[in-house]
Amino acid sequence: MKNKISGSTIFVLAAGVLVVGIVMWTNFFSNALMLAMDRVNFIPAESSIFSFEPYEINQGSSSYWIYGQDSDNYYYFSYEATSPYIYILKSNDCQGFDRLNFKTWCTAKPGGEK
Repeated sequence: MKNKISGSTIFVLAAGVLVVGIVMWTNFFSNALMLAMDRVNFIPAESSIFSFEPYEINQGSSSYWIYGQDSDNYYYFSYEATSPYIYILKSNDCQGFDRLNFKTWCTAKPGGEK
């Protein structure tokens, strides 16, 4: 007797592998969890839920990101209503650039302007 795998079984298995791949090889799961747990959090418009990676998180009662990055930019949450964050290209020419000190970001641009 031959075992036959139906097309719907193959589809479900492929979808499962795709979901596991997204969870394991992107920041989707951690970003979705961050967004669900704290309403202050957001993903910068220049980035995506798949690539944004917070690298410094507020240690207070709210766990919002302070500094983050993706493949192209660094981001700093500036707390300002008109421009809630600033960002700078990773390939910048700022003398003394420190990704953990936004004051050294000589060519930073405002993000999320309202």
